[in-house]
Amino acid sequence: MSGPYGDPASAPQGDKERDDIAALAKGGRTNLFGFFLRLAARIPFLFIAGRSSVYGPAALGRFASALVLIELTSMLCTMGEKRGLAQRLSETEGQVPPANVIADGTILALIASIVASVLIWFVPEILFPGGHYTWIDRLMVVALPAMTMTEIWLAALAYKLRVSPTVWSRSIVEPWTISLVAFAMIWVQPESGLSIAYIASIYAAALTAFIPFFRAYGVPKGWRPRPGPMRKLAIRSLPIALADAIEWGTRRVDIFLLGFLAPPSAVGVYYAAQQVASLPQKLKTSFEPVLGPVITRNLKDRDYAAIARQVCQVGFWITASQAGIALALGIPGTGVMGLVGREFVGGTGALVFLLAAEVVAATSVVSEAALVYVARLRNLWISIGTIGIQAVLTLAGILAMQRLGFNSLYQAAAAAVALMVALGLSSLVKARLLSSILGAPINNWRWALLWAAAPAVIVGFLAVRFLPEWLALAIGMPAILGAYFLVIWKKAFGPEDRRLFQKTKAA
Repeated sequence: MSGPYGDPASAPQGDKERDDIAALAKGGRTNLFGFFLRLAARIPFLFIAGRSSVYGPAALGRFASALVLIELTSMLCTMGEKRGLAQRLSETEGQVPPANVIADGTILALIASIVASVLIWFVPEILFPGGHYTWIDRLMVVALPAMTMTEIWLAALAYKLRVSPTVWSRSIVEPWTISLVAFAMIWVQPESGLSIAYIASIYAAALTAFIPFFRAYGVPKGWRPRPGPMRKLAIRSLPIALADAIEWGTRRVDIFLLGFLAPPSAVGVYYAAQQVASLPQKLKTSFEPVLGPVITRNLKDRDYAAIARQVCQVGFWITASQAGIALALGIPGTGVMGLVGREFVGGTGALVFLLAAEVVAATSVVSEAALVYVARLRNLWISIGTIGIQAVLTLAGILAMQRLGFNSLYQAAAAAVALMVALGLSSLVKARLLSSILGAPINNWRWALLWAAAPAVIVGFLAVRFLPEWLALAIGMPAILGAYFLVIWKKAFGPEDRRLFQKTKAA
């Protein structure tokens, strides 16, 4: 019987959801800080690689083309453990030592990454389609095992709601290492400097992730390899591994096609634009490590309504943040690209469309965070359809620009438009599918976003129109963000939204 203070049975459930929102807010807040650190660290690398007379757009383009295959292969070699590990740890909680559960997936991933490294080493042409590489460049494959292990270690730490190691590894150690080593290699080994810097950054990030992982989980107890269960794990994890690889591939298939159809300098310009545009994309990783464990725990309790609310909550946080940062980077886009080098200013159009693509992708990202657990195969087919549509649109756009006589920078912009359209379609389809499964609406959009964008656009236009370029970046970008987030805070953020910026103790 309920009293004047409500149904007592509902209180624990309400407390549980508040704890979940607090955990999401705390994890997102920590990694949001990491985003700004990554922004500060990524710009020096682009500056060094783009402006240096030793490297330049062509060298950056060759490096980007090789990076596509390396990172895609690593994503496949994780065997879906980046997101599947949370579900396995949740299912076996209190039954099997966590270190043993992690060891099964780790051994599979390590074997897969070593085999892949050996195969690519003997066929380097797939890494460097233009045929221009040194023996040191071929060594980029040794980064595969370390990169794969890092993903699993960070996923295991995220299950314990520990996201600060992700910030240290991905937002501080990795980007600063690649920037500093690339700078040092200008005088030591300029021809392969970017490759050496990349390898160093991956192993530095791996070590930064391994130390807290080992302290948190220790060594497996009484564990031994079991071929039968490990084979079943590989089969079960395949849909998640493929979905992860495809989601990552949507951000790389454009570079892959440009690498074959456009000159290396155009690929380098597009890669620089993509690196800037991918900074808002990192915001999704601010919540993804914590969102997975929260979803799997609610799935165990069959609390589908809570999952829907959490997906919408996190989706709005990501959409609002990405939109603001997209405006701050896109309105003075010419100046932003000019920081990398004058040759990169022509990539401003591609930058604007890439930033828009990350905003429309937010719904797809948070929907997929739940779909990989409740509709693995259907999510996989939607992802395959998305990357297929993107590849067709990218190819058609590049060829159309070539036939119409436009230069390679217009071809790069066409690739960015293709990505934006494909991700927009993916968001619509995945949100509808998840809504039908959970029996609740999935929608990240709020009209207050338009109200917030209006003053930000006006402030940005005035800054670009009346201030010198350097001042438009130094003062205009913070002013755009300030105008945008002030309106968001006043008009769009409710009590739950504001928990993102309040220090709360997560359960």
